[in-house]
Amino acid sequence: MKLIDHELKRMNYGKKNWPREEAIDDDPETTSLKKEYEKTYKKYQGLLVKQEQLLRVALYLLLNLAEDTRTELKMRNKNIVHMLVKALDRDNCELLILVVSFLKKLSIFLENKNDMAEMDIIEKLCKMVPCEHEDLLNITLRLLLNLSFDTGLRNKMVQVGLLPKLTVLLDMVVAYGLAVYDRLSGMFGVEAVISQLMKMLFECSEERIDLELISFCINLAANKRNAQLICEGNGLKMLMKKALKFKDPLLMKMIRNISQHDGPTKNLFLDYVGDLAAQISNDEEEEFVIECLGTLANLTISDLDWELVLKEYKLVPYLKDKLKPGSAEDDLVLEVVIMIGTVSMDDSCAALLAKSGIIPALIELLNAQQEDDEFVCQIVYVFYQMVFHQATRDVIIKETQAPAYLIDLMHDKNAEIRKVCDNTLDIIAEYDEEWAKKIQSEKFRWHNSQWLEMVESRQMDENEQYLYGDEPIEPFIHEGDILERPDLYYNAEGLMPPEGAVSPDFFNDYQLQNGDLMGQHAFNTG
Repeated sequence: MKLIDHELKRMNYGKKNWPREEAIDDDPETTSLKKEYEKTYKKYQGLLVKQEQLLRVALYLLLNLAEDTRTELKMRNKNIVHMLVKALDRDNCELLILVVSFLKKLSIFLENKNDMAEMDIIEKLCKMVPCEHEDLLNITLRLLLNLSFDTGLRNKMVQVGLLPKLTVLLDMVVAYGLAVYDRLSGMFGVEAVISQLMKMLFECSEERIDLELISFCINLAANKRNAQLICEGNGLKMLMKKALKFKDPLLMKMIRNISQHDGPTKNLFLDYVGDLAAQISNDEEEEFVIECLGTLANLTISDLDWELVLKEYKLVPYLKDKLKPGSAEDDLVLEVVIMIGTVSMDDSCAALLAKSGIIPALIELLNAQQEDDEFVCQIVYVFYQMVFHQATRDVIIKETQAPAYLIDLMHDKNAEIRKVCDNTLDIIAEYDEEWAKKIQSEKFRWHNSQWLEMVESRQMDENEQYLYGDEPIEPFIHEGDILERPDLYYNAEGLMPPEGAVSPDFFNDYQLQNGDLMGQHAFNTG
């Protein structure tokens, strides 16, 4: 390591003090200087080659020795990271492959990663992306992937313009790591980048699209700005066509992410409601159906006639059947519940579901999944939507025990469940006096439960009555008549006046009038 450090310092010194060729003019008098410069430069190049060979051998030896973690720790203590980052300025590809490989090995440790950040490693690595040497590019991208999990280094990658380079190179692994974070994924929303990705997506002829590519696109679609760019032109139409043709759940997941954004993007889905509803059946792959249900559940659009959709595609029997505990995987059942919550926003649609007997089925599912907060919250949300409508409100209040379940869930540990329960019970209490009394009583009992519990469970300690002396004195006034205790008021000489108190005879000369003392003589205020 001393040898490597010495050679790197020699190179740094040489770069600073080496004469520049531009300094030698074309003057005939400088011809000899030119020849001398060229001769020296060739010698310098020869020394450089030898030095790089030496560095390669030394670093290769250190890399092998670093397989032992104790030895690697010793290297770190001698600033191996700083030496390696400095070596990134070399132009020898084989040496750089060795240096980057070593840095990649060290980068899995926090301390080493922090040292790399201090040395501005991102700027040095950015120069290697892209490069003609495939092995060097590959190992550089792997090192960038390791570094991309640090927030500061991710921001640095964005600042130095690395993202467009990665997109052009189509190295989706690093891009995927950056796109996971919503704040950064918004920076990806550049028309050229989105256009390139969509072109790649549509050019895939295979039934299953490249996993890294679709993973990247799924994360990009979670950002509203990116989703709008994806849908520009015929983007959404082409995505829907490809997803429905190949029944690809990952492509449908991307579409589902697009559908979650409010605004003009969501309204574009009005043309595809029928296509999505037609996919919801037992004949399709469950993964694909889950994404279709999730997409439909996101479509909270006022212009959408959900009752017509449910009737035309006969979805009510399917939804009711999937609510039976054990009828399907939990992921699918949960999407069914969320779907019911969305369609229940429509008055006529809520009445249609109530007549079909879905409410008892939901209560049965609530019993079966009472330990799963996500299920409980979504089922309670369905009740919340249904109590807004007269027809379904009467069914819930008069024909089911849903309010009783809601009262039990008023004090659930989950804050979201408590919030939805409270809102639902407030609406029920407004329309039904009997349940209003029960709800009010339960709220009173809960808010005062600690105090009531303390009073009910409090038992008098036998020694408590002797706390103020050895004589048994009643602890409460109501347990004895204090007027029967003359010893408290009289001593041997008669009535004991408190210090500074007024004698009772003082009041004999005054009478009360309207609650005020009216005296026969004035007070002495002197």
